Formats: sequence, C-alpha cells, structure tokens
Amino acid sequence: MKMNSTPTRSRMDRGDFFWLAYLVFYFLDPIFRRSLVYWLECLAFAAIFVALYVGLFQLKRFELRVACIVGMYLLGAVTYPVNSGAITFFIYCAALLPFVVQSTRAVLICFAVEALLVVAEGWLLHQGHQHLSLWSLASALFFIAVVGGSNVFFAQKQRADCKLRMAHEEIEALAAVAERERIARDLHDVLGHTLSVIVLKAELAGRLLARGEDTSRALQEIADVERTARSALAEVRETIGGYRARGLPAEMDAARNALTAAGVRFEVEGLPAAGTLRPAEETVLALALREAVTNVVRHAQAQTCRLRFTVQNGRHSLAIEDDGQHTALREGNGLRGMRERVESLGGTVQLEREHGTRLLIELPAAGSAS
Repeated sequence: MKMNSTPTRSRMDRGDFFWLAYLVFYFLDPIFRRSLVYWLECLAFAAIFVALYVGLFQLKRFELRVACIVGMYLLGAVTYPVNSGAITFFIYCAALLPFVVQSTRAVLICFAVEALLVVAEGWLLHQGHQHLSLWSLASALFFIAVVGGSNVFFAQKQRADCKLRMAHEEIEALAAVAERERIARDLHDVLGHTLSVIVLKAELAGRLLARGEDTSRALQEIADVERTARSALAEVRETIGGYRARGLPAEMDAARNALTAAGVRFEVEGLPAAGTLRPAEETVLALALREAVTNVVRHAQAQTCRLRFTVQNGRHSLAIEDDGQHTALREGNGLRGMRERVESLGGTVQLEREHGTRLLIELPAAGSAS
C-alpha cells in the first residue's frame, strides 16, 4: 500500500479514495459468516474508519491528524477479537504514519510499539482459544513492516520533492525581483540621460526659433531631438530584453554631445586600451558615466566636466568631476543603481561634494578579480 499523496492537504483527490479499496480484506470474515447483524457491525466500524481516513486528509493540525491514526489503531484493536480482517486497520496506521510524522526515528518507534501491541493482543487471543490464528498475526506483522517501511521512503522522497519545488519557486521569485530591479535601474539611466538631452536640444531649438535667427541650427537641433528619441525607444526595448551598454567609447561620445548641448566643456584624460575591460566592467562604467553626465546636465550648472581613467594597484578607476553646485543630499535611484552594479563586481563607489562633485568608481582588474 503506497500512499502517493501526503494527508496534509486541505482536500482529497480521487487517488486518495483509491486506497480505501483495501478495506475489502476487512469484509472477508462477514462474507463467510453470512450474519446480517455481524455485517451491520462491520459496516459501522468501516464507516468510522472512513471518517477517520477522510479526517486525516482534511484536518490541518498535527495533533488532530495523529489522533486520527490513533483512532484507526484503537478501531483495529477493538474489532480484532471478532474479525481477523481488522489487521487491515493496523496496516493503514503503518502506511499513513510516515506522511504525518516527519521524524523517521519517531515513525520507526511507533512501528515497533504498534507491532508489540498487535503481538500482545494476538497472543492473548490465541491463548484464550479465540478463532484467531498465529498465521493472521504473522501476516499483520509482515505487512506493517513492509508497507510502513516502504512508505517511510516514499514520504521522505515526497518531502524532499516538496522542498525542492519550494526552492525552485523561491529562486524564480528572487530572479523576477532581480530582473525588475535591473530593468528599473537601466530604464532610469537610459531614459534619464536621453530625455535630458531631448529637453536641452528642444529648449535650444525653441530659443533659436523664437529669436528668428539661425534657422538652420534650429532645424539641426530638431533633427537631433528626433534621432535621440528614436535611439531612446530602441534602448528601452533593449533594456526590457536584457540591456547591454554600447561600450565606453560610444557612451563618451554621447556624453560629449549632451554636455556640449548644455554648454559644458568636456575634458578626457586617459582611456582604457582595447581589451582592458571585460564586457561586464565596461557596461557598468558606461552606465555610471551616463548617470553622472545626466546629473551634471540636470543639476550641476557646471562649466567643466572632467573624466579620468587610470589603472593602479590592480584596480580600474574612473573619476568624473565637475565644477558645478549640487544641492541633493540624499542618494537617489540613479546613484543607488550605480552602486549596486559596481558592488556586484566587487567594486566601490565614492562621492565627494566639497568643491563641485567628484565621483570615483573602482573595479578590481581582471587579474585580481578573484
């Protein structure tokens, strides 16, 4: 008798009712006796057993489920003197107990106690010249050992499968949360930068058109707005599908264009040689540069922005400085996302706001990444 489902669910399924078919062995004695009163008594006891069996699956409290199993044993002990088929109730106890009690040691102890009680009752009945035979007693012990022992294995396997399924669900949930956070960070960086550029160029084109001068320059700025908007749309799609930066050189060109449109001079000192940075490192530095330049354009009111890249003491360092004024005192979503990306690669982020703003990002070089 192998129970494929654990009786801890809030409802039964059709498979659980299938195991009630073994009650047929309980009715072998009534078939041969052909007594209506005896049949009614056996049917009454069988109905009590079915109620306990259903209750075992329906009840949620551990104590009540154990009480149902104890009730099954007592039902067998009461009916065993008059019906040798009552060993079926003992076997049900052994079959269901491993699915209720998690401790294998406790289950084996219960098996031993049940077997001793069954042996004691069977021996007393046999000595009292009852109709029960030692063969019936031996059968009860055999099936208690075989069915109970095999269900210990199946119960442990079922619990292990349940834990594995819960672990997979938790991993999927954490992965979904991480992906949402990634999309939120990347969308903030992508849209924050491109929308700032669009606003600057649109304002510049509006001023040129309002003054009625340099119409060709205004048209060029409008064209840049359209091109930037299309680029932003493509980048949003890339972000949702798994964003990867275009590379540090391309991001530096975009930063120069944005700063030039805002009237900020852009100075670069030192560039990483080709192959110096791993793809993940280049992506993190490119997104950090984008966020820093966006903040300069939005808030700094700076005249100059400097970028310096160095390799020293086994670490890549990217410093972005401006001579503007920043009023933000708390770390915003952009800087928080930048810090999370950098720290995920074992790097650090330092922000100084004494004379202008200085953002220093350090990443371990490939040789010392381990």
